[in-house]
Amino acid sequence: MAFNYELDFDKIDFRKQPELYLVGKGEQGVLLVEPYKSEILPHWRFKTPDIARTSSEKIYQLFLDYLEAGDFVGADMARKFLQMGYTRSRRYANHKSGRKYKSNPQKATDKAAEKEARKEVLPREEDPVKAQSAAIFKAKWEEAKAHPEYQRMLKVHKEKYG
Repeated sequence: MAFNYELDFDKIDFRKQPELYLVGKGEQGVLLVEPYKSEILPHWRFKTPDIARTSSEKIYQLFLDYLEAGDFVGADMARKFLQMGYTRSRRYANHKSGRKYKSNPQKATDKAAEKEARKEVLPREEDPVKAQSAAIFKAKWEEAKAHPEYQRMLKVHKEKYG
């Protein structure tokens, strides 16, 4: 089931109401779901490989702590932050400015304009330092999503709540 962006994220404590949490695709909701965003975001960094290593290890430890506490939503949010560490550092590895498109597809007024904006990709400028950061986050993200207890809890959550 798709992530529900219609919820009042300013008022919901997903630790107390995990039934409202839908996994969605990829990183959906990563900067919305509380209290997890506030717990994980301060540790999320990828500027250099050393910073990325420290960050990904801390977030992975939070992931394990959430699993141990039986908190699937927290574990899934930590997994999303690891994924976002990979995707964002990869974006900066490919595009020094962090901008992939000439114009922002998310600001398009309709689907046709969004599709057109996605055709205008800026030239790549490879940054090997950010590429290393991306590889570090990718390894931790893959470790998290393959974790047997995470997989079990994911299945249970989806069966229970959709």
